[in-house]
Amino acid sequence: MLIIPIKDGENIDRALKRYKRKFDKTGTLRALRERKNFTKPSVTKRAQLQKAAYVQRLRESLEF
Repeated sequence: MLIIPIKDGENIDRALKRYKRKFDKTGTLRALRERKNFTKPSVTKRAQLQKAAYVQRLRESLEF
């Protein structure tokens, strides 16, 4: 449960923005969407390898 203390005279929009930012940082929605469908471990591992290769190619292109 997220608790956002509201100061006296604080705008509700600003407090709502703080709540949304805090909610995004917890990763609750991301985890919920990830658990919605089962992904095989081999598919997860393959995606991680593809991402690592992509990042490595980006870093190598920046070095030159």
